Amino acid sequence: QVQLVESGGGLVQAGGSLRLSCAASISTFSINTMGWFRQAPGKQRESVATISSGGSTNYADSVKGRFTISRDNDKNIVYLQMNSLKAEDTGVYYCNVAMVGSRWYGRYNWGQGTQVTVSS
Repeated sequence: QVQLVESGGGLVQAGGSLRLSCAASISTFSINTMGWFRQAPGKQRESVATISSGGSTNYADSVKGRFTISRDNDKNIVYLQMNSLKAEDTGVYYCNVAMVGSRWYGRYNWGQGTQVTVSS
């Protein structure tokens, strides 16, 4: 059974930083593209950043230059370093194995997520 456990969220002022972590109990973690997604109040869940097994990264335009995704294949953890946070970054952040169709989506059931609130 796949488990995804996100942590590291919190309340931060605009311009501040947070580092999110996601522990994934996936036996094939190292060969999967992993992604961070977020869901703002009243909006659909969207992809924020993805990282391939080889380390290639992809970012939503809204976070380019501010967020950095990374992974530790030895620990099955994926990180999201978020700098220069804005009020519009507020939402619940989730990680998942990232699949791509017309847009990025999560392969497995979502975890509980971690709340990020940016005050302006």
